[in-house]
Amino acid sequence: MDDALREAKLAKLIESEGYENVEQLMEAVFSDAVSPAICTNTDCNFTCEMEPDQDAGYCEECHTNTMKAAPVLAAII
Repeated sequence: MDDALREAKLAKLIESEGYENVEQLMEAVFSDAVSPAICTNTDCNFTCEMEPDQDAGYCEECHTNTMKAAPVLAAII
């Protein structure tokens, strides 16, 4: 995944979860057992909760293994 798409998906996830920045999102993620995740296909923005280290989760919207958790998108995990 290229950096521009990764950054765009992370920004979309931050916005959809109601946070102002990646730091706020990561603080919430690391105080919980699950993390928001987003589909990384270019035309799909499906989100759900997954494990914080998920890098190939199943997308229920487009039926592919393209879900990535927020810490993976932020290159923390």
